[in-house]
Formats: sequence, C-alpha cells, structure tokens
Amino acid sequence: MVYDKSTIYILGTSKIGKSDPISAMFDIFFIGIILDRRTGKIIDSTCNMVRDVTNDFIRSILIGYNLMDDIDEIVNEIKDRFYGMAQKAVIAAVKDARNKLAMIIHD
Repeated sequence: MVYDKSTIYILGTSKIGKSDPISAMFDIFFIGIILDRRTGKIIDSTCNMVRDVTNDFIRSILIGYNLMDDIDEIVNEIKDRFYGMAQKAVIAAVKDARNKLAMIIHD
C-alpha cells in the first residue's frame, strides 16, 4: 500500500506478560500506527501479534479514530471487543504512541 505524503508513522511499545504467547517470540509488544499528520486520523496499523487475524482485528478497531482526541474511545473499544491476553499491552502501546505523537506535535 502507498500512503499519502501527509501521513506519518508512530510506534508505540509496551511490556508483555510472560504467560502471553507473544512473549515466546518477542520481548516487547509494539503497535505501528499510520495517521494523517493534519487530522490525526488513523489510516492503518500493524502490530507484532502471533496471528495475522489478531493484527487485523486490532487494526479494525483503530482505523478511523483520531489518535489524539479519541484515546478514551479507543481504550474503551479495546476493552469492550478485544479479550486476548495482550489487552493491557495493546492499550499501553496505543497510549505510548499517543504520547509520542503529542511530543511531535508540540515540538
């Protein structure tokens, strides 16, 4: 996929529990978020889940939200729809990405 020049890529990370299947493959959980720099709207995302379907599901939750303005709605939707072992890690990584975006915006 080709992304418009107005998009940026933000990476959020978080720790994962040792009992989570992700820990067998990765030391940290990451979520990469592509968003429109002008609007903050999430265009696409990727993460290091073990199964592609899980990555696709998380992507379906995030796309369309504004990473800066809609963080509470994003967290609530993750809590409401994603019951995988990595739920807390996903939320923490999305919040980390938002924090990094805030630093970029305010520079």
